Amino acid sequence: MQLSCLQENLSRGLSVVQRAVATRTTLPITQNVLLSTDNSRLKLAATNLEIAISTWIGAQVEEEGSITIPARLLTEFVNSLPAERIDIAMNPQPLGLDLECARFEAHINGRDADDFPPIPTVESGVIGKISSSVLKDAITHVAFAAATEESRPVLTGIKVDLKGDSFTFAAADGFRLAVYEGKLAEAVSEDVSFIMPARAFQEVNRLIGSDDTTIEFTVTPSKSQALFRLENVELVSQLIQGAFPNYSQLIPEGHDTRAVVDRTAFLSATRTASIFARDGSGIVRVKVLPAENGSSGTIEISSRAEELGDNEGKIDASVEGDESKIAFNSKYLSEVLDVLGSGEIALETTTSSSPGVIRPLSKEGYIHVVMPMFVQW
Repeated sequence: MQLSCLQENLSRGLSVVQRAVATRTTLPITQNVLLSTDNSRLKLAATNLEIAISTWIGAQVEEEGSITIPARLLTEFVNSLPAERIDIAMNPQPLGLDLECARFEAHINGRDADDFPPIPTVESGVIGKISSSVLKDAITHVAFAAATEESRPVLTGIKVDLKGDSFTFAAADGFRLAVYEGKLAEAVSEDVSFIMPARAFQEVNRLIGSDDTTIEFTVTPSKSQALFRLENVELVSQLIQGAFPNYSQLIPEGHDTRAVVDRTAFLSATRTASIFARDGSGIVRVKVLPAENGSSGTIEISSRAEELGDNEGKIDASVEGDESKIAFNSKYLSEVLDVLGSGEIALETTTSSSPGVIRPLSKEGYIHVVMPMFVQW
């Protein structure tokens, strides 16, 4: 292998694949990045055996070849170089890469490309197309609700249902549920459902650029892998096998009280209450009060820490129905309010022991259900 490329292009390419490099692993070679020539371009690829990311950068290729190099060392060295041309040559003995840039040079030992785990390829399956802005919005509104503990692997994923030209993303961790419904760029050839790791979706989200392009993804017939194609980047993820909970049963069918409130004011009051909630089991109490004597309705957000003190904040709300009381984990309430953006939201409740439902008024297809905390009022 012998080629030259720009430092900024190589640095950007390495940053793209870096997140797929294994950190803790029993297979040390997965801490490497695979460099190979591909149709007069330089291909970079990394995998942690759960996800694989490949990207291509422009290069002047003089001699074909491939090799794997320790990802962290290569990335740190390239990032330290000036923004000039880098000349790269593979050295057979000892096996490695010689790099030259301006007045800097280095030799980095590597391993044979044949030792690297094969990067999965997805040749056939159900192909879907979705606007990058729609996909980014869906991931942002759902992925944070997925479980991070591995005790129930299906809950660490996002359930995806594709039907005609519509899609549904759902994530739940046993304490909350997020469901996002939206439209595909075009209808799929057949309906399909699968569970993709939330971490993989978050990587896709990170790779989506600012331009509103159409992203193509393919799900294998066996539903074992999914491939996402972005501009000059491909991400392949293993899919999670198992039965996702029937989340539609977790969404309350009705409500006794509905409060419409400004999202920013609600989030600010929740963050203030969470200061005291930290030492009070993370509990934030929410009391919804209907309008009286011509005044507007209010929501009281309070918290207390037995040995430290308590606080209470009030915000205006448009309230329908009866007075209600409900308590939430401050983290779960803050996180959903954080992703909703500006505008008004609706908080729907029935009893203090029933789930609370949060809906942004500006986004019809999104619903978030939070389980209540049991407290003495």
